[in-house]
Amino acid sequence: MSNQESKVPTNRLTRFGKLASLATRVTGSMVTEGAKQFAQGKRPKARELLLTPSNVKRVADQLAHLRGAAMKVGQLMSMDAGDLISPELADILSRLRSDASPMPASQLSSVLTQELGADWKQNFIEFNFKPIASASIGQVHQAHSDDGTKLAIKVQYPGIKQSIDSDVDNVGTLLNVVGLIPKDVDYKGLLEEAKKQLHAEADYLLEAKLLRQFRNYLASSPQFILPDVRDELTTDNVLAMTYVDGVAIESLVDSSQQTRNRVVTLLLELLFKEIFDFKLVQTDPNFANFLFDERQHKVVLLDFGATRAYDDRISDGYRLAFSAILDGDDDALYEALQQIGFFTQQILPAQRDAVVNLVKLAGEPLKHQGSYDFGASNLAQRISEAGTVISMEQDYWHTPPADALFLHRKIGGLYLLAARLKAKVDVNQLFLPFRLTEVLK
Repeated sequence: MSNQESKVPTNRLTRFGKLASLATRVTGSMVTEGAKQFAQGKRPKARELLLTPSNVKRVADQLAHLRGAAMKVGQLMSMDAGDLISPELADILSRLRSDASPMPASQLSSVLTQELGADWKQNFIEFNFKPIASASIGQVHQAHSDDGTKLAIKVQYPGIKQSIDSDVDNVGTLLNVVGLIPKDVDYKGLLEEAKKQLHAEADYLLEAKLLRQFRNYLASSPQFILPDVRDELTTDNVLAMTYVDGVAIESLVDSSQQTRNRVVTLLLELLFKEIFDFKLVQTDPNFANFLFDERQHKVVLLDFGATRAYDDRISDGYRLAFSAILDGDDDALYEALQQIGFFTQQILPAQRDAVVNLVKLAGEPLKHQGSYDFGASNLAQRISEAGTVISMEQDYWHTPPADALFLHRKIGGLYLLAARLKAKVDVNQLFLPFRLTEVLK
């Protein structure tokens, strides 16, 4: 998290002006760089001029300053559409997931006054104005309530809700105009989904409700710890929860193999329960959303803003898809993907087969008998390469349905964590309680 405070621009015109001036600077830089290379006898492509480190840094820095929807689109594109944008841009945009500058104390105090009243400080015996975390929509502060309970207070950046739609449109236009999205990609549907997701994430009363739902679902699962909502201090723009301590989940790289295996096993088992039992999935796999309580050896779950409900059609579709992968039944897998919402547009048989094979590749840990060694596997790289082949060689720019996109983002994030922790997990065994005994023909 950046320590450099910066005021969040709340006026729509100001926000648009910043993006417009960014586009001007980026294209100006392209002209300058192009002239320099022509003088050296080179004939650079426009894309090469666009993706200079300085230009990519300009885009990333501006999105980080605007926060909110602008920054979130950068996050979504860096995680969900890695094969739609260049690796250079994806790499720099990925910084946005955790690198936001905190708002000044005066702006923070103004938000708290508006939400909790002029005497908001009376609710706390201590409130730390320096945030312990900053993200795209809000920042988190540590406090102690008047009864001495240690709290985490999430405060939303001012003006974020009102700017979501225009910011998403502006960022989509910017990325399209400067050529960062291939012309054949229907990115507008993705942007509409981003708007919906962001409006949900900006509703802290909804997040409080979802957190309570997960606490209820996991009441009989003592291996997980979740914060508890403090309703009397929670509003649409402020979310007050009990503070839950723990070490960063990725810091477990130095822990025992047994601990690393257990943590990833718990998270993958939880994912199956979310898809098939709860039909409610926390779709954001950002490592910051998971902690580990070393004293109790329990996994801490944080941040339920990106939680998404899945209906029976999608849940059953994935149950059929995973079961078909285990049975090696490509026809059933194709039917399952159709049920989920793939292949809504005209595609060639070769393109269809390429997508089915990509899904089978992603299901490798599921099909593996015994413990799958994520650390020894280059699965993420192989999936990325296969996706690139589909989009480039098969000329198939297919945007998966939003439900699938958010779920695949979560699965990919857990695979990434498993690889980082070099975990060995029997994924096949974890899925057995949920699989279809006979794949439907």
